[in-house]
Amino acid sequence: MAMERRDDLRFNEHAISGWVCVCGEKYYDPGKAQEILLRHKLQKEVLRVTLGRIKSNLILRVPKDVETVLHLKKGEKVIIKVERKGFTVIPS
Repeated sequence: MAMERRDDLRFNEHAISGWVCVCGEKYYDPGKAQEILLRHKLQKEVLRVTLGRIKSNLILRVPKDVETVLHLKKGEKVIIKVERKGFTVIPS
């Protein structure tokens, strides 16, 4: 059977690449599909993390799953927005 490569397939409300068979069956990019599923799982959870300290700097430790979903890298800069009852960390 012939397969057509597509970059506009819908998977859990996200555009994703994959292949469509002439019979109509869809095959999603497995890595991207896994990332979308992990993101949805994390959005439903409340994450408790541990703060650490290196000399005079307070360190916020981020779980590996969050690192993966947000594509964070060591040394990358993030934005911290102080809010009324806490703060938000935003990848830049």
